[in-house]
Amino acid sequence: MEKELIFITVIGKDQKGIVAKISNLLYKKNINIEDIVQKIIQEHFVMAMMVDIKDAKCSLEKLSRELTELGKKLNLIIQVHHENIFKMMHRI
Repeated sequence: MEKELIFITVIGKDQKGIVAKISNLLYKKNINIEDIVQKIIQEHFVMAMMVDIKDAKCSLEKLSRELTELGKKLNLIIQVHHENIFKMMHRI
């Protein structure tokens, strides 16, 4: 089974529940977290996730909109990038 991977980046002021709220939204959409890294740099939260949307219960566009809305509620910048963008950028 081939995966359909996207990158989600999150940046903003650190607060409780960021990872929980984002991962809960992904869980409800049947999206699997393949890899995650997060760090607190001074008072700023920085996270990158690679997730598999192959079995997602919504389109990539809808997911991106919902994550953007969640980011606004939490005062975070959440961006979504399809893995193909990175593959095309590094193609010879």
